Amino acid sequence: MAGDDYGPEGADALSAPSGVLHALITSAGLPTRPVRRDPLHVWDMSAVERVHLADGSSVICKTAREPFTEEAEVLRYAEVHGVPVPAVLASTHTADGHLAMLLEDLGPAPDEDAPMSVGAQMAVQVHQCPPMSGLAELDAAALAGLPHRALRWLETLRLEGRWTDTVEIEDLLERLDAVSERRAQGVDIPPYRLCHSEFHPTSLHVSATGVKILDWARAFNGPGLLDLASWEDTPKPLNTEAVARMIRAYIAAGGNEHAASERGGLPAEEWAGGWHRVWICEWYLQQCVRWMPDPANDAATQRTVARHLKEAAQCLTQ
Repeated sequence: MAGDDYGPEGADALSAPSGVLHALITSAGLPTRPVRRDPLHVWDMSAVERVHLADGSSVICKTAREPFTEEAEVLRYAEVHGVPVPAVLASTHTADGHLAMLLEDLGPAPDEDAPMSVGAQMAVQVHQCPPMSGLAELDAAALAGLPHRALRWLETLRLEGRWTDTVEIEDLLERLDAVSERRAQGVDIPPYRLCHSEFHPTSLHVSATGVKILDWARAFNGPGLLDLASWEDTPKPLNTEAVARMIRAYIAAGGNEHAASERGGLPAEEWAGGWHRVWICEWYLQQCVRWMPDPANDAATQRTVARHLKEAAQCLTQ
């Protein structure tokens, strides 16, 4: 159904209103109009839709709320520095502060995940970008402060009466906090550049025309080893041998040879795996407090945080 009265079936209020979508299409200079919207991925923080246009072509519309509202700028920055990313056709920030952007449509998602060799090549591409002005920076002080920040989020959850049995998590965070300053040393050993942060196989779109890197909403400036450690999805147990293989593949693909250097008194893979787990746990706790404060998810998130912190402690507190 065409016109301003249609919406994406199955999507929620975060999806771009029709007026915003029409304005984006006009801004992109597309001489056509939308006729159908198919939700691809919709959750509390963002929505991704394929928008079919009257001339038979299609574009991707992505919307997001804080803290994911700088992705269009990051995509443009990465493209300027030669990184293969989807083209941003138009973007805007709505009156309520949400990001809405039109992207080129890369076609259906790949049937298979990208192999590590391709991931390593794309990580090298990402880390060609120098730090981007205005993005959060995970330097030594910020890295060392993660356990303390996580403890503060945990205290907020306790005060709200949500996370009540937190002795194990608190103990793990205090142990990590005690060694954090020492283990954060070497954070600026190369690669220290723009980081993707959600660098998983599913963030690579591989097709007959090449590879594009998706999902830059949490990009930051900092140690590229966190990207390499994130390649193995976090639902799996931490495997530092797999992280070491990724580091070797990264160097073989042209990445900085210092990626394999010891830092914080630890082998690169132990340092990267441990700090990656601390970093994502601080984010999970912050998300529970600030961005997705749904008590229904607390039990599952608490189990995940406890598991990841045990893995981090095995790496960083030895």
